[in-house]
Amino acid sequence: MTPTRRSTLRLAAGAVASFGLCASALAADFTMRISHQFPPTHHTALNLQQFEKEVEAATKGRVDVQLFGAAQLFKPNQNHPAVASGKVEAAAILSFQWGGTIPEMSVTVIPYLMTSVAKQKAFIGSEASKLLDAKMAARGVKNIAWIVDTNDGIFTSAKKPLVSPADFSGLKIRGLNRLFDAGLEAMGASPSAMPGTEVYQALQTGVLDAGFTGVKAAYSRKFYEIQKYGVASNIILAFDNLVVNPAWWNGLPADVRNAIQSAADKAVQRSIRNADGVPAEDVRVLNEKGMQTISLTKAQEQAMADAMQPAVKKEFLRATAPDGVRLLELIDRL
Repeated sequence: MTPTRRSTLRLAAGAVASFGLCASALAADFTMRISHQFPPTHHTALNLQQFEKEVEAATKGRVDVQLFGAAQLFKPNQNHPAVASGKVEAAAILSFQWGGTIPEMSVTVIPYLMTSVAKQKAFIGSEASKLLDAKMAARGVKNIAWIVDTNDGIFTSAKKPLVSPADFSGLKIRGLNRLFDAGLEAMGASPSAMPGTEVYQALQTGVLDAGFTGVKAAYSRKFYEIQKYGVASNIILAFDNLVVNPAWWNGLPADVRNAIQSAADKAVQRSIRNADGVPAEDVRVLNEKGMQTISLTKAQEQAMADAMQPAVKKEFLRATAPDGVRLLELIDRL
């Protein structure tokens, strides 16, 4: 075959491939762009990739799900207004990042309050979750999934393992929000709330002495490269809320909405663990990467809870009364 002939065939093949991609895009009746902050290897990012496949399969290609992770489309604090204004159809938002917008959403970061698997399962579809769904609706977005991001956390440090409240005294540490940070301050630390995307550099440059994130996130964000010690426990429950623009959602045919909701429900079920405790494999992979990682004992967890909970609950009720009182009552019944 002559070089000219081969070149012609390559061009023809490329044209066919391009036509196929265009035809596929044109075949979709609806587009669902989802913005989120998670890196490609993060468990929620992987869960959303499966969600994408299931939606497109269930709708026979009528819905084109497009994922924009690693904060490439919007920064974490921009996702809510972007969805509410219709700039994007959907986003996955960490529950505690609602901050002052919906302070009740931070109830799950009260240390050791609802991290058990039984509590998580009971929460989904409960009066407590419906109360928070209504809070999000009042802010212009519809929540269609409570995807468990983590029911654990890991404190990381370059100098020593943080196993007791006394170890936190004087540390500059990554915080989450005003609520959780009240617990860190009660142990003598100086927290700075920041998105997970910024923590690595802050630890690397010494802006922070210690980090805090989910155990799996510590691996996907490669904290083991810059932190020698890790101390894990079932300290908080963090959800990734999959929220959609209400006008877009209500404009979908019922069968398409049902298909998306069904896939979202499956994503929720995939995210809930089968047993309590920090998974041994999550600790092992960090140790294999050189981070000296341990899990707290029940007694050590109780000491942490005793040190943090009073300050955190006080801050929660200060910021959320009267709905916060009702929310805690509903959670206590789960």
